Amino acid sequence: MSGSSDVFKGLCWVSVMSCLLLACSYVGSLYVWRSDLPRDHPTVIKRRFTSVLIVSGLSPLFVWAWRDFTGVRTGPSLLALMGIRFEGLIPAIILPLLLTMVLFLGPLMQLAMDCPWSFIDGIRVAFDPWFWMLCFSDMRWLRNQVVAPLTEELVFRACMLPMLVPCAGPSVAIFTCPLFFGVAHFHHVIELLRFRQGTLSGIFLSAVFQFSYTAVFGAYTAFIFIRTGHLIGPVLCHSFCNYMGFPAISAALDHPNRLTILSSYLLGVVLFLLFLLPFTDPYYYVLPTPVCTLTSSRSFLCLS
Repeated sequence: MSGSSDVFKGLCWVSVMSCLLLACSYVGSLYVWRSDLPRDHPTVIKRRFTSVLIVSGLSPLFVWAWRDFTGVRTGPSLLALMGIRFEGLIPAIILPLLLTMVLFLGPLMQLAMDCPWSFIDGIRVAFDPWFWMLCFSDMRWLRNQVVAPLTEELVFRACMLPMLVPCAGPSVAIFTCPLFFGVAHFHHVIELLRFRQGTLSGIFLSAVFQFSYTAVFGAYTAFIFIRTGHLIGPVLCHSFCNYMGFPAISAALDHPNRLTILSSYLLGVVLFLLFLLPFTDPYYYVLPTPVCTLTSSRSFLCLS
């Protein structure tokens, strides 16, 4: 009994250290370039694209090395474990994003009321190739909507969860994985201090808030990843949330249509809680989801 306990502890130690090394590699790649320019400067963004894409491209090797070192038997392929597969792809594209939009019903209502465009104008812009050319030529947009969601979800969800689930189980892994994600965002504090963007106490409070927000968001996308077994859902949800930002509740309280918007906020939360399990039911994504094959525990997260 003691021998099996030691093996389990060894597995957990290797899993946690592998995740920590992967997180450090991701964040460290952002600082291999020496520059006195701020993080939003196009030159800085382009350089960081290069380094972070290299680390993200190599991140599956961490999972491969972990599997080889620990001897954990995986039925599905490495790519399937990381959520890169075709089974259940269409529901994985639509349902998690729709669920996230339901949660943001209040902010979406607020955005629609304040938008000077009509609905038809919005549709025209969405199908205008020139609009998308402008978006993809904007380095900040490309970072926030494409590169950051894709690389962060690949590293912090698709690579880390397969290493954590055999050790901690799906339920605990959902809340462990975001800690690496939240801590990884503390590097923004370095730049705020470096460029003196605010007071020390203000920067500290901003860091605590960002850690809390990213940890909660990370738990949500980890939940989606385990329930659906797909990477695409977390990536799209991440991109959408980056676009929306944190809900402007204070602006909603001062809005002329305050009652309508606040009711939308409340309705969105209620509907989100009602649809959370049905929209992520593993039945739609082909049972069992690959990452759930790594555990013997019958967690509700893996059950239809």
